[in-house]
Amino acid sequence: MSGALLIAGTTSDAGKSVLVAGLCRWLARRGVRVAPFKAQNMSNNSVVTADGGEIGRAQAVQAAACGLEPSVRFNPVLLKPGGDRTSQVVVLGRAVGEVTALSYRERKADLMTTVLSTLDDLRRDFEVVVCEGAGSPAEINLRANDIANMGLARAAGLPVLVVGDIDRGGVFAHLFGTVALLDPADQALVAGFVVNKFRGDPALLEPGLRQLRALTGRPVHGVLPWREELWLDAEDSLSYAADGVIGRPAPPVGEQWLRVAVVRLPRISNATDVEALACEPGVSVRFVTEPSRLADADLVVLPGSKATVADLRWLRSTGLADAIARHDGPVLGVCGGFQMLGRRVEDDVESGAGVVDGLGLLDVDFRFAPEKTLHRPRGTAFGAAVQGYEIHHGQVVRRTGAGLVELPGGAPEGALVGRVAGTHWHGLLENDDFRREFLRWAAGHAGRDGFRPAADTDFAGQRAAQLDLLGDLVADHLDTDAVLALLEGGPPAGLPVVPPAGPPAES
Repeated sequence: MSGALLIAGTTSDAGKSVLVAGLCRWLARRGVRVAPFKAQNMSNNSVVTADGGEIGRAQAVQAAACGLEPSVRFNPVLLKPGGDRTSQVVVLGRAVGEVTALSYRERKADLMTTVLSTLDDLRRDFEVVVCEGAGSPAEINLRANDIANMGLARAAGLPVLVVGDIDRGGVFAHLFGTVALLDPADQALVAGFVVNKFRGDPALLEPGLRQLRALTGRPVHGVLPWREELWLDAEDSLSYAADGVIGRPAPPVGEQWLRVAVVRLPRISNATDVEALACEPGVSVRFVTEPSRLADADLVVLPGSKATVADLRWLRSTGLADAIARHDGPVLGVCGGFQMLGRRVEDDVESGAGVVDGLGLLDVDFRFAPEKTLHRPRGTAFGAAVQGYEIHHGQVVRRTGAGLVELPGGAPEGALVGRVAGTHWHGLLENDDFRREFLRWAAGHAGRDGFRPAADTDFAGQRAAQLDLLGDLVADHLDTDAVLALLEGGPPAGLPVVPPAGPPAES
């Protein structure tokens, strides 16, 4: 078998990432050498690859579905928003500068060359490449410079499946309208549809599926049911409702719950760090955006940020900074959150703000370096072997007190003073033995003597189980023969043009 296809979506968060992961898992279990690919991702959730680069976290999860280590080839262009109008551009794993939405258009021709050569390399090395689009392919204002959706599909001759989220409502209009807005040449590549997150009796949906085929000449290749177990590794923190519980917390092992408040910063990065806590029985994890939500929290977490100084300013303007300072229980800062907990931050790189006072809960000073640290370190913490990954410009230049992690050779990483802890490491909480000891530490400082960590929570196992569930959903609810035919034969010939059809993309 050899081939590639593109999974596009009617909207952001329609289900592209999970469908790609499910297809990758299904193919890998069939013995197919398969790889994921997203030409351009916009996300502050990222990971460090074995070759020392940085890619979107969704592509790392998709790589795991394939049984592969993450690689910069799976996401050659990553945009990391640092504000409403600017983003850092990461190409083949390395940051190459900042752009605005308008200036980015000028770079897209060169980036398309990188994208296509990377995809060509993957197609030589793997039997199948499953590509994920970005946002919607029907953003007609952006089509002329598109490198991730129909622009990629046209250049690489990819068949396209469009997925729509029926849980949002209006899925038939979304699917029909997506095709109808495309120009005829783009429409010729759209081979069919997938409906995602369906709840209810499939018989009630059937008349709509038939009408959609009659209107577009394209079949619905599957209806994936809603499964509430699927929540790990959300591509975007906006997938979580503010002040909503993360995950599906099981009842506590002991007599008490541990209540965790995670500050949802405006420019939050790697929000998935706290998902490992949400997998623990008796641990209730919520994103919060205003001070009153800290009043009954046992543990407060300040997560990563793409713009530490700007988000520190936001903490102060909302009153959250004062609420964190008054909190008499444990506090954990991760990456940018760690930097905010320190005495001062000197930033002439990201914000250009110079020296800024931190919250002062840890006696640590930071200075931002032009070069980003990208590293996958190992060490010990709370007596447990740990590993994680680092993605940050901020460097510790002064520290008093103990580190949270001890590196090989004895050097400290992070800080641990009384009830306050900080680390630059993402993924630290995914280490099961460490997480159990950390929860004991947090419960002790919070006075939650009735809380007991579970002895058998396996975070990696829970992630693998979710990937297997995605593979099962594809096998059970997708027309897999049709998918294989697209991979083998490419876009089907003779697909009708759906009016009104937009003007040619080149115009």
